Amino acid sequence: MLSLRKVHWRSLIPLVFLTVGAAYALASWNWCGVWAERAPMVLSQVRGEGPLRAGAAKVALAPPFPVVVAGYSPPRPEALQADPPLHARAVVLEAGGTRVGIVSLELLSVTSELVALVREQAAAAGLKDVLVMATHTHSSVGGYDSRLVAQLVGIGRYRQESVDAIANAAVGALTQAAASLTDVTLEVGEAREPSLVYSRSGGTAPDGLLTRAVLRGQAGPVAELLVFAAHPTMVPRKRAYVDPDYPGRLSALRESEGSGVTLLLQGPVGNASVAFSEGQGLERVAGFARALAALAGRAALAPTGETVRLSLARVEVAMPRPDASRLVPSLTRAAGDNLLCGSAQRVAEVGALALGPLELVAVPGEPTVDAGAELVRRTGATGVLGLADGYVGYVETPGSVRDGRGEARRQYFGPALLERLAVAAELAAGTAGFTR
Repeated sequence: MLSLRKVHWRSLIPLVFLTVGAAYALASWNWCGVWAERAPMVLSQVRGEGPLRAGAAKVALAPPFPVVVAGYSPPRPEALQADPPLHARAVVLEAGGTRVGIVSLELLSVTSELVALVREQAAAAGLKDVLVMATHTHSSVGGYDSRLVAQLVGIGRYRQESVDAIANAAVGALTQAAASLTDVTLEVGEAREPSLVYSRSGGTAPDGLLTRAVLRGQAGPVAELLVFAAHPTMVPRKRAYVDPDYPGRLSALRESEGSGVTLLLQGPVGNASVAFSEGQGLERVAGFARALAALAGRAALAPTGETVRLSLARVEVAMPRPDASRLVPSLTRAAGDNLLCGSAQRVAEVGALALGPLELVAVPGEPTVDAGAELVRRTGATGVLGLADGYVGYVETPGSVRDGRGEARRQYFGPALLERLAVAAELAAGTAGFTR
């Protein structure tokens, strides 16, 4: 009887190999199809110049608890509450008949679908030109990205309730900001503290630059924009609360000090991490927020005059074909490409925002310091904003991708990615009237 069983199982071995081989062949088939190349195209453009008006608001982002805590690979904790609360913060700017909205969400990233939903609802309230950005918080609410790779890697199972809650907060903040427009002046300054950040993956080290723009009304600051680059990964990974990490704490601290609604906008963040060692756990997070608040206070502000230039251009660019060669073993390269193709955007959006002397390129991902420098060189921008209007992952220089250096092992696309974004950024910068 035993020998018959052995013969029976042995007879199945060829079938098992055939099944595995067929599955491998099926997974390795080119399911990506053709990724068409085309020139970037301008989606929208607005330009104005004159006395500046601004309004600002922050609105609580109320997740549909219980929710998965996004930001890391499984297993992920599930949260029943937020501590501290999450917010959407918005600034609406107006000059020379042009109106532009900026909304910052305490999230890991934003998706193109979420951006489209926010813009659609904001347009119904009379605000058509909006930048939607994420603080890149790795301990916030998940479930808002329907792409399979995003769900597996960091966001968790998709839930429409999460999307709706985020969009409602964003539109609420934009609508309230637009309703509170008042005359303001613009002041811009910089401060630098290299010891607060370091490069986790090689490449050029981040310089710890913080750019501060203050919108000051007659009664005091209406809002401030802080541009800084560092991964918000300071909250303990397995904490079963959604948490805004240092960006939320920084904004709340600045607001309590009378700085108006404070938006933290991430600069080139692909290889910038924190290097703050004071305290442990949540006290370390609070300490880093205090250190950044102090750095912002040291920025020497200069007024920009009564007439302010305001423009925003948005450009659509075709993405290169996804490339999993650095992400998976060589034998599974084709299957990896197929998995990425099913989740990758075929088009993405690059923006260019001019506000007085600030000329900022906005890209939908995480550019490294070197990639950000290339974008500045190509466009003449004063700076680069990441995590804006979608998410295509890390953006590294072509040389680093070819050599497997820096953030290349985390990039979803091949060496052509930065070039595609740079060409679109050049078009956006020219359309927005960058002067450099």
